[in-house]
Amino acid sequence: MGVISGPVIGGNYGWPFAKSMLDVTSYGYEEAEYFIEGEATSYRQVDGTEWGRDGKWQAEPDKSSPYKTRLLVYRPTEQERFNGTVIVTWNNVTAGYELFGADSLEVLEGGYALVCASVQRAGIEGLPPVKQGLADWDSERYGSLNIPSDDFSYDIFSQIGSSVGPDRDFSAPDPMAGLQVERVIAQGASQSAGRLGTYFNAIAPFDRSFDGFILSIYFGRGTPLQVGDELVNINNAQYNDSPADRLRGANLLRDDLDQPVFIVNSELEAMACYGVRQPDTSKLRWWESAGTCHVSQQSRAARKLMADRDKLITVDADDGINAIPIGPLYDSAFYHMHRWLSEGVAPPIQPRIEFEASGSIVRDDDGIAKGGIRLPQVEVPLAINSAIPLKPDIFAYLGGSSHPFSKEEVLARYADRSSFLKAFESAAKLAVEEGVLMPREVARLTKEASEAWPE
Repeated sequence: MGVISGPVIGGNYGWPFAKSMLDVTSYGYEEAEYFIEGEATSYRQVDGTEWGRDGKWQAEPDKSSPYKTRLLVYRPTEQERFNGTVIVTWNNVTAGYELFGADSLEVLEGGYALVCASVQRAGIEGLPPVKQGLADWDSERYGSLNIPSDDFSYDIFSQIGSSVGPDRDFSAPDPMAGLQVERVIAQGASQSAGRLGTYFNAIAPFDRSFDGFILSIYFGRGTPLQVGDELVNINNAQYNDSPADRLRGANLLRDDLDQPVFIVNSELEAMACYGVRQPDTSKLRWWESAGTCHVSQQSRAARKLMADRDKLITVDADDGINAIPIGPLYDSAFYHMHRWLSEGVAPPIQPRIEFEASGSIVRDDDGIAKGGIRLPQVEVPLAINSAIPLKPDIFAYLGGSSHPFSKEEVLARYADRSSFLKAFESAAKLAVEEGVLMPREVARLTKEASEAWPE
């Protein structure tokens, strides 16, 4: 178990890197950052075992090394506001700096605690040529942090989970400030989902730090247990294959553990996972959302606001990427996973996206995917949104595309704005009934749809 210190204050900026853009105090929450340090263990594949497609991988401890990293915590200020569930998110470092969802209204309105865990080396050291990791962003605050290799990330994540769990050390500085924790959920998106896939298949069989797992925009393949000095870098020159080949699903998630797993995928990851799809069971939910993609115009805009505040250098996104955010489904997954663990109420099973035998998505006459979860922007469209990229590079692949209908096409479909908004709101309410949208999203999405109506 790592040693906790904090809360951390000060530094060159006076606030934690990538903190929430929301005023969390208005929701009855507080933000606090802590350091955790100690000895972390790496893992290796057990000799003579197969690292096979079935995901039933066997790992064992290998080496140990000292580490020091941070956890950024959002928690209710009162026990009465706390629902007993802590979500520990594996911060994503693909951009060369950390990304995580600290603006979830389901977290803030639903009474969860959120712990944003820095567990990978690139999050601290950044990536060349522009290093924007924690240590370079604020050397005064984060200069002492050190993760020697991503080989130790799995155990560091476990130690962070244990440090905020029901059996944590209450005599030390407590990241949960005395809140009565009942369950801890591990969550990760994209690159982090791949690492959680490996964690679930190889580490979770003997480490019970987490009660459930949410893998968002998951490409269907785990990451290696051991990478040595290698940093996560999707721009690595060694990649000569296409993005689709590089990210194609390769393994199942094991089916012999008690902890439930929730997959929330866009159209893009549904394509990647086509060969490793798994049926819904008493311990697995697999959602696929038609018309969405890995990132969206809205998520890019939100990220840009954070980057501007924290003075980060970013790459401008291409115009015309997908315009249906999948984020609302993440909030629904938090809600359903909490009920699954606390009340035994399993999330609703949803239809899957339709595929040809060749692995290509079946599309309607407009080019919109058939089947799957159908958000109101798909059911009552103003555009053809899909995971079809605008260009062949990796960033375009993650962005998909959006092709708005002309004003004439829109009027032929809906007659007028009022008719469109009535149909859109009905589709949003149906999505709430089906369990894929939270009620709070109806008004917000309808307002966004109204603003998208062509003048």
